[in-house]
Amino acid sequence: MNTFGDLLKYLKIYRRYLGRRMYLVFVLASATALASGFGITLLLPLLKASQSGGVDPEETGTAEQLLNDLLSWMGIADSMGGLLAFIALVFVGKGLLAFANGGYKSYLKSELHRELKTQMFDAYTGMDFRHYISKSTGHFVNVINAQVGRFFNSFASFVKFLTQILTTVSYLGFALALTWRFSLLAIGIGAVILYLFRYLNSYVRTLSRKASKEASTLNNLLVQALQSLKYIVSTNQTEHLRSRAKESIWRLTGYTLRQGIASSFTSSIREPVSVLLITGIIALQVVVFQEPVAPIFVALLLFHRGMQAVIAVQSGWQNTMNQIGGVEMVHEEFETILDRQEDREGETLGSLSEGIVFDEVRFAYNEEDGDVLHDVNITVPANHTVALVGESGAGKSTLVDMMSLLLPPRTGEIRIDGVPHDEVDLNSWRDQIGYVSQETVVFDDTVANNISLWRGDIEEDPALRERVIHAAEQAHAHNFIRDLPNGYQTMVGDRGVRLSGGQRQRLFVARELFKQPNLLLLDEATSDLDTASEQHIQDSIDALQGEVTVVIIAHRLSTVKNADRVYVLDEGRVIEQGSYDELRMRENGEFREMVEMQSL
Repeated sequence: MNTFGDLLKYLKIYRRYLGRRMYLVFVLASATALASGFGITLLLPLLKASQSGGVDPEETGTAEQLLNDLLSWMGIADSMGGLLAFIALVFVGKGLLAFANGGYKSYLKSELHRELKTQMFDAYTGMDFRHYISKSTGHFVNVINAQVGRFFNSFASFVKFLTQILTTVSYLGFALALTWRFSLLAIGIGAVILYLFRYLNSYVRTLSRKASKEASTLNNLLVQALQSLKYIVSTNQTEHLRSRAKESIWRLTGYTLRQGIASSFTSSIREPVSVLLITGIIALQVVVFQEPVAPIFVALLLFHRGMQAVIAVQSGWQNTMNQIGGVEMVHEEFETILDRQEDREGETLGSLSEGIVFDEVRFAYNEEDGDVLHDVNITVPANHTVALVGESGAGKSTLVDMMSLLLPPRTGEIRIDGVPHDEVDLNSWRDQIGYVSQETVVFDDTVANNISLWRGDIEEDPALRERVIHAAEQAHAHNFIRDLPNGYQTMVGDRGVRLSGGQRQRLFVARELFKQPNLLLLDEATSDLDTASEQHIQDSIDALQGEVTVVIIAHRLSTVKNADRVYVLDEGRVIEQGSYDELRMRENGEFREMVEMQSL
């Protein structure tokens, strides 16, 4: 393990997210350490001034003589009161510097926390969809919450570690100036101690990496368990998940326990090591070197502080290693996510006026698994309603995801109003899209905020309230919303748990109608609704014909009777196309067979 190399590596990582402002912490720490060491050194002239014989210039070393010259210049070399006042002034200044340093560190840590979470959120919302589906939700939640927190804690430990180095240099530097033999022994022993600790540091860093990885595993398991809690409890599958969770928890807490034991070991030996070394070295100085007592006394205090700082250096580095798995995971996640960002810039699109064209499009989630779409050629004219039908796995949802340009084709081209897909400004395109899927998207907030997506307060904005209610009426949701305990201000719970399945879906539809889209994508949008609700929403969709481009994925073919064009897919290929009536009357047609199976 190369500690110096690691130090530079992590310093560069921290600087990447904090910039040069982080160096002010070390400037303040250096000033604080120098003030502390200088204040303790002033005890030497104070002790000698208290002796009846005063200071004999011939018995003083160069550093001590320079200190005496400074005090003489100030006019306080032989004044007990003046020396005491100056010492008090130095330590008051040290306290002010320590306060400034601590306050700025707190500011910097809060900035780091704020900026990391914001940058990570922006990076996640900008990543390409294919990377998103390759990872688990638990992984993303773990990084932005738990691991960013560990990054934050690691920076705090790292700053403390470097501060302790400066403090150690200050104490031992002043001690070296007073009694060089004494100080060289202390420095040498301190270096040996830190060298021996390098193996413990490597062990702790390995534990930290394992703990970060295990935290992602446990977090992913918890997210999935909570999302599926209704199913798990109602079918009594709890024990199976509990065993997996228990194994992960035991591993994670095992790593944490071993990290804690290592930290306790470092903390427990700090004072015994310091005292044993001090007593041994002082005995050596007095008996062997026969040094005068006063310098040794002051050097003793400096050395004691210095040895405490040496162990604190080790403790600070060890604490940094305890959290370093989070630093590495966050840094690697940034590197990966920023490399997988969507290229959203391009030609800004106006309102959809011509339509969407798929030209010989092929697509594969993984090329080694083969294509899931094969040479697809379809056209979605503007202000027309197009239906995509076929068995599960035929590629319908993939086609819809490609219409919003979440998924780019492997080969072929998608054109939006004649503009190739890789030249489109994605934000200008997606601003025009409304999307309703079979899996409802409902947020843990009020009904009104679910429809408007926090565009304002409907109690304070009459125009917004009118738009929200109009969208709810279009989705045939207004009546049930009005009957809720607090109407549009009712909290719906996590993923709309306080609403029925049909109510959640109608709320979802209301949000998309509120957006007033130019393209409305409906992926099994009415599959969870009762017959009456389905008919109401179908009427709403039919009312949009000729005004909005609508693409419908449906298994119930009754919902696509009024479509202008129907595409039938099978195993990623378009096998039939035409109007509903044309396809229904086609001899030996796949669509006709589907219609007959549903007794339409």
